Amino acid sequence: MNQSSFEFDSPGPAQGVSAEHTRPPPLPTLEKIAQRLERHPDFRVLRRLVPVTDFGPAPVASGQTDPTCRRVLVLDTETTGLSHPTDRIIELAMLLVQVDMATGLPFGPVELFEGFEDPGMPIPAVAREVTGISDDMVQGHRLDDAQVEAMVMQADLIVAHNAGFDRPFVETRFPCFAAKAWACSFADIDWKAAGAGSSKLSALAQDQGWFFDAHRAQVDCHALLQVLSKTVAGSATTGFSQLITAASLPRFKLRATGSPFESKDLLKSRGYRWDADTKVWFCTVPDTQRLDAELEWLKAEVYGRRSARVDIETLDSRVRYSARLGEVSQRGL
Repeated sequence: MNQSSFEFDSPGPAQGVSAEHTRPPPLPTLEKIAQRLERHPDFRVLRRLVPVTDFGPAPVASGQTDPTCRRVLVLDTETTGLSHPTDRIIELAMLLVQVDMATGLPFGPVELFEGFEDPGMPIPAVAREVTGISDDMVQGHRLDDAQVEAMVMQADLIVAHNAGFDRPFVETRFPCFAAKAWACSFADIDWKAAGAGSSKLSALAQDQGWFFDAHRAQVDCHALLQVLSKTVAGSATTGFSQLITAASLPRFKLRATGSPFESKDLLKSRGYRWDADTKVWFCTVPDTQRLDAELEWLKAEVYGRRSARVDIETLDSRVRYSARLGEVSQRGL
């Protein structure tokens, strides 16, 4: 394709041309240009993400009469900082949508909640720069407890793109979140195996051909909603389907209690992390099969087949990503 293939209908800026004639071409013209670029192997086109407020009628799968669905609440927070015991929520957005279990596709209208909350302290400069939220924007505002609780009570599953961050914040502010099942779209989907270069939400959206202004709660929720509505590359299931499955299965936090000091490098290379508070190496495994394999590895490689007992914390979706403990048991090696 030559350069003339993409010339605008209006003349470019030149001496004697009025400002009116230098305006960008109308959207239909731009869309035609975008479509032509997409057909060329040397170009990729990104479009601004447009929020979907209604996904239309429920999809009908083969042999299906009435769809079986789950109500999924997609959530995002903006906060004054990273520490949930000391920092505060300044913006909360939630989208509630029905997801068909047979297809993993959302359907029907999307219910929206968004609001600011005055944290009772000046918003730190870093938070202002990241979010664009100023003290004036939140002054005198408070999130409506009754509206938040009413929406949360409808949800079968709550999803956030970094649930380990968002869940402790909203549970601290709204106790109703603690009783709900949670899934994390960042950690519970293997984006690397799906060929994604990054698990960041902005990168996942770009993989689908969208861009958006990140770090504001509502637009982040809309972006995540649409990313999860698509089939995850390399699979036959949508992101929503994978998260619903992940939430139905427990994970296990395995603590290598009493492990010999000289095994620290071996544990670290295996992917274990050091908990400075309890002074123990730990890892998290996704299922009982991996748990049994890891226990065998610890027995052979770390404890030298000597007698030992390790702690296992069962993390179901009602405690996973929260600051609360799951059920802890001991296993002899």
